Amino acid sequence: MDELEFGLDEKLETKKRQKVTSPPMYKVFLLNDNYTTMEFVVHILENVFHKPIVEATQIMLHVHNHGRGLAGVYTHEIAETKISTVHQLSHQKGFPLKCTLEKE
Repeated sequence: MDELEFGLDEKLETKKRQKVTSPPMYKVFLLNDNYTTMEFVVHILENVFHKPIVEATQIMLHVHNHGRGLAGVYTHEIAETKISTVHQLSHQKGFPLKCTLEKE
């Protein structure tokens, strides 16, 4: 067998590149009400949304003054989980705090 003929029967496999797209992101907003305490809103922002105390306080004041405030931007599943957690914790403490979700 000639050296040049060796391996000619092997086929090269080509892989098609798939374009990877990022999942759609969703904004989670906290809504102001007249009953939920400012301290509880800060607690939610720190413990559910993992905001540092200064940022949590700024967001809480924005919610208080403007009616709603951005708590974070997440994939749909994570945003839904955070909203559910906020509603559950609020209900346990007797507060009507609500969140909404908007596609970015």
